[in-house]
Amino acid sequence: QVQLVESGGGLVQAGGSLRLSCAASGLTFSRYHMGWFRQAPGKEREFVAAIDWRGGSTRYADSVKGRFTISRDNAKNTVYLQMNSLKPEDTAVYYCAARYYSGSTSYTVPSRVYDYNYWGQGTQVTVSS
Repeated sequence: QVQLVESGGGLVQAGGSLRLSCAASGLTFSRYHMGWFRQAPGKEREFVAAIDWRGGSTRYADSVKGRFTISRDNAKNTVYLQMNSLKPEDTAVYYCAARYYSGSTSYTVPSRVYDYNYWGQGTQVTVSS
């Protein structure tokens, strides 16, 4: 059974930092692209960042470029999201997601919700002004 468990969310003041973690089990982690998405109340789930199966390529939403960094540790089956210079508009539930990597030599790091096969339960991030 695949499980993705997010942690590290919380309440932080604007300008502060948080580091989210997502621990994966029940899958061969190194065969999955990993992504972070977020959903604010009343809004659709949106892409934040993604990293390819080996950690060689990353992709970011324009709203977080230069402030957030995604990384992964395949030995620990964990993906991270370092969030700096947080803004109140970053307030949302943050979700980790996994997409199977088929082995194709030509791919782009996926960024759409429906690209992903598995999802975590989410962790709340609240940024106060």
